[in-house]
Amino acid sequence: MEFLVNIDIDDLEKAIRFYRVAFGLHVGRRFGADGVEMLGGSAPIYLLVKTAGTYASDTTEQVRSYERHWTPTHLDFVVEEIETAVHRAVQAGARLEKPIAAHQWGKLALMADPFGHGFCFIQFLGHGYDEIAE
Repeated sequence: MEFLVNIDIDDLEKAIRFYRVAFGLHVGRRFGADGVEMLGGSAPIYLLVKTAGTYASDTTEQVRSYERHWTPTHLDFVVEEIETAVHRAVQAGARLEKPIAAHQWGKLALMADPFGHGFCFIQFLGHGYDEIAE
């Protein structure tokens, strides 16, 4: 099975710059003025222009907001050197929400992109999640 990642944004060029600089992704295909495919990770990321204040679906009254928001799903980016990744992302417009935390399995940085979406950087140490697996 293959999966794709779709991220709603309100400014396509700003999003392209952010995801290029912060994660080293590059533009694949463009879909007119309202979408672009970003490549270079283990799954393509599709940046989709959706205006703030529009309904997220026909079955909900929830509207899109590009302020910091919570969602039960987020992206984790596994990196070799977390401090460098955090610095690069912050320079590109991300926000570090908590200081980098060290765990038995590795290091974790809780972040938010310029569109309010949460994401994390993970740097595995030792055997990664196997350090805590049962």
